[in-house]
Amino acid sequence: MMPAWFERMNPRERILSLIIAGVLFLLLNLFIWGKLLDSMRKTRAELAVRKSTRAQQVVYLREKEVWEKRDAWLQKFQPSLKSPVEASTLLDQIKDAAAKQNIVIENPAIGSSEATPHYQAVFASVETKSPWPPLVHFLYDVQQPESFVAFESVNLAIDTADPTMMRGKLKIARWFAPKK
Repeated sequence: MMPAWFERMNPRERILSLIIAGVLFLLLNLFIWGKLLDSMRKTRAELAVRKSTRAQQVVYLREKEVWEKRDAWLQKFQPSLKSPVEASTLLDQIKDAAAKQNIVIENPAIGSSEATPHYQAVFASVETKSPWPPLVHFLYDVQQPESFVAFESVNLAIDTADPTMMRGKLKIARWFAPKK
């Protein structure tokens, strides 16, 4: 019943060939099982991503009416960008709000950000120095939904020279309707 090539081997060669065959069988199984388990892991991760996406879609569908109302409101009230001079009017608005709260404005700078499919922006960067309560009122006064002003970055720290004062580095942007 045994093949002729196997019968020609001495017992030591037979044991060695069986050990090699067993090791090859184990390595092949490890390779196959590794691929299968890796495929299952990737499939589970993809399933989790799809479930998460589906949950988000359900929320969007449930809130569709709200998003449609927001879009209509944006279409109606969001101003369009007429010129880059809008950045200087934003800076003037920031200075007025700061003066109202007795906040010191330092290093003002203006510029325009890149346009996205959802908005175009102009920005003003300022550094502030003030006590904490007026700074909170300033932040509230500047960022109102009707003004389309957003803080793109805010870094606040306690002034090392005077612990009752806050120092802030703010990048404030006004968002305009996208180019058509």
